[in-house]
Amino acid sequence: MLAAQRKALILEEVSLSGARKISDLAASLGVSEVTIRRDVETLAEQGLVDKVHGGVTANTLSSTVEPPFAFNSLKEQNAKDAVAKLAAEMVHPGQAIALMGGSSVYALAKRLRDVPSITVVTNSVPVSDLFAQQPRADQTVVLTGGVRTPTDSLVGNIATEVFSRFNLDLVFMGTHGMDIEFGFSSPNLVEADTNREVIRRAAKFVILADSTKWGSRGFTSFAELSEADTVITTEGLDPAALATLRENVSEVLLARP
Repeated sequence: MLAAQRKALILEEVSLSGARKISDLAASLGVSEVTIRRDVETLAEQGLVDKVHGGVTANTLSSTVEPPFAFNSLKEQNAKDAVAKLAAEMVHPGQAIALMGGSSVYALAKRLRDVPSITVVTNSVPVSDLFAQQPRADQTVVLTGGVRTPTDSLVGNIATEVFSRFNLDLVFMGTHGMDIEFGFSSPNLVEADTNREVIRRAAKFVILADSTKWGSRGFTSFAELSEADTVITTEGLDPAALATLRENVSEVLLARP
């Protein structure tokens, strides 16, 4: 197992349980406690977790902490792929779409490389790089400028200015969390401002969020639940949460990982 994969799994375990013992993590991941301690120290230095005696806890500032793209892309991969498959069915040749930053949207981007005659506007460096690997003459890909976030997204005034120049058929956006009171949220204040501008420029606003995102709150909200035209999430969402989503969102699609 690669170090990045281990760290992603540690983050996932800690975020779900709130705290884990070093010995338990070592046993579940099949590595030594020394290796886990080293990983935890790295994560703690990056501000992603808190190191305690004999264990690790969720970061007390988790609502403002933005995990790096490399970590996020390794979490809930099957769920993200299932969500991406449904999202890809919404894209048709000739459309202009915005693909925002984050690992869920990146999973969608991988499925769109063969769609002809689309225009993609993105603030995601990984998404732009992905399309550049297999360029097509009938595709146009525009990468905005801006300030780079830990998730390799470009945000701020420059990104907002670029997006303001386009009329978009669809915007696909991930979210740090979704909550009945707080809506869709981000740990990054400037990213949230950028997201709001893009939503205004799109005819249809689509959120990609697996079921683990329900109940989480980032530092700042960028949209209420009712502002989304479509939410694509995964089966396994609590029935009450699913009912809440369907009461507030016009279309809720359930992907099966």
